[in-house]
Amino acid sequence: MSIFDSMMGHASEMDVNKAEKDLTDLLTSGERVEHAYKLVRDLMIFTNKRLILIDKQGMTGKKAEYHSIPYKHINHFSVETAGTFDLDAELKIWVSGSSAPIEKTFNKQLNIYHVQSVLAEYVC
Repeated sequence: MSIFDSMMGHASEMDVNKAEKDLTDLLTSGERVEHAYKLVRDLMIFTNKRLILIDKQGMTGKKAEYHSIPYKHINHFSVETAGTFDLDAELKIWVSGSSAPIEKTFNKQLNIYHVQSVLAEYVC
């Protein structure tokens, strides 16, 4: 991820093994990280059991809020691809019980079709 992408808040793919090592206390028995994306300090983790969103807070990022979303609670999602002038791709996820979607922005280098394919595999 370039410095510019970090400043703009764009997500990029990260190493699955590193993510799994960092999350050993959070993962359940038999749960494994299959895809991981980093958004400056925040993380979006796809495991074989759920979607985990990690919101790092504070100046040091030591404080974190963890959102665990079982795939069965995802109602639907949408993908908006990057264009010629709009260099961002967006993923919106609607979770049951919430009218507003969870929105994540990805840079053009990341294949948004791959991200939606991963999500579709678990939701459908």
